[in-house]
Amino acid sequence: MATAIKKIGKCDIIIGGRQAIDGDTAQVGPQVAEKLGLTQITYAEEILKVADGRITVKRHIDGGIETVEGPLPIVITVNGSAAPCRPRNAKLVQKYKHAKTVTEKQQGNLDYTDLYDNRDYLNLAEWSVADVNGDLAQCGLSGSPTKVKSIQNIVFQAKESKTISGSDHDVENLIVELLANHTIG
Repeated sequence: MATAIKKIGKCDIIIGGRQAIDGDTAQVGPQVAEKLGLTQITYAEEILKVADGRITVKRHIDGGIETVEGPLPIVITVNGSAAPCRPRNAKLVQKYKHAKTVTEKQQGNLDYTDLYDNRDYLNLAEWSVADVNGDLAQCGLSGSPTKVKSIQNIVFQAKESKTISGSDHDVENLIVELLANHTIG
């Protein structure tokens, strides 16, 4: 990814997900930042401000919420608790709905072949490792600096539960109890 970003050229903000679903190591964004020599902000929830070559981001950390600032260019990984993306522009979705890569076109079943000659924006670029001058040994499982030996699903079960009405009195009592047993605070 870092070599592809280098090929693209100047980028001010590179945004990625927090982690992949295969190994859950949350290493791709930080690795990209390291390989590009860029600052990184992880667990981002909201971009608050971009001005004067700097970005201000609200991020979610174990202790709560933190607001941080960094210089552009920067790599940001987004937390799952971030607001959803705005809805897609229906006109743009329609404009690009037949866009395809070379590989997709080679698979056949093209109903709109004349469109690709007349509308260049429907021809999507597709890069291989060689196209971005990448090192195949640095890609995939062989290029990963970490190895996931096993993944376990852990299900926590409540040993006790309490139902409250939601009244001010019940909520206040619950807060006092949670503070007293150091669950919060």
